[in-house]
Amino acid sequence: MEKIRVIESIKEMQSNSESLRLSGKRISFVPTMGYFHEGHLSLMKEARKTADCVVVSIYVNPTQFGPKEDFSKYPRDFERDAQMAQSVGVDVIFFPSNQEMYPGAYQTFVDVEKVTQNLCGMSRPGHFRGVTTVCCKLFNIVKPHSAIFGKKDFQQLAAIKSMIADLNLDLEIIGLPTFREPDGLAMSSRNVYLSKEERLSALTLVGALKLAQKLYAEGERNAVKMIKQAEKLIKSAEFTDIDYIKICDTATLEDVHEIKGEVVMALAVKVGKTRLIDNSVLGEELKA
Repeated sequence: MEKIRVIESIKEMQSNSESLRLSGKRISFVPTMGYFHEGHLSLMKEARKTADCVVVSIYVNPTQFGPKEDFSKYPRDFERDAQMAQSVGVDVIFFPSNQEMYPGAYQTFVDVEKVTQNLCGMSRPGHFRGVTTVCCKLFNIVKPHSAIFGKKDFQQLAAIKSMIADLNLDLEIIGLPTFREPDGLAMSSRNVYLSKEERLSALTLVGALKLAQKLYAEGERNAVKMIKQAEKLIKSAEFTDIDYIKICDTATLEDVHEIKGEVVMALAVKVGKTRLIDNSVLGEELKA
């Protein structure tokens, strides 16, 4: 197996991608903040199926973190990540510095408006502006034919799809189901923060989604009642502090009170000091 190539320069990454495209090669891209788990690897494996070159970025993006969030503490281990990426056939890691991505005079941002206002947009102002800005930059640097994301952050995926459509960016966005631990907890790099006791409490997130799926299957269509049941379950566990539990239209991400079309239950809960998110489209199988 060839040693994975690490590129730190924007110009070198662009030149590499241009050469691949000119020779008719297909590039698939997985943007990440590193500290990989099996969920990340599943995205890379999917990318490998259809691409001649798989590029993974590792960049903890400062513009999507608020002033009191965990930017400085976010787990990082490049050597471990590089080994894991190589094990699933990744060809290139793009590993830029903050200075490379946001040089001194940087002043341009991409702001997707409507789908970012609800859910995490309410408690994390500026977060999605940072996400869409860095993704737009990465797409222009890596020049992929497709980019692959997990559906765990449903709102992030919706914002990126809107940006692609609105700015006429020429690439396909692929969303894959949330990858879960054997006990159902959604995989996240932040799970490493959880104590043993907190991790048990964190299982109430997927428990609430399962409860909502059960109620939906039994014919319940009152979103307020379903949310109250989910709240009761999560509040019954120690260390939990609910940011939001909502049922939203999957297209607009606006709150729904009576379920008629396709909806997603999305939730964000602090377990101890760790903020976790999860979601499930009601009526779809929840593999947990």
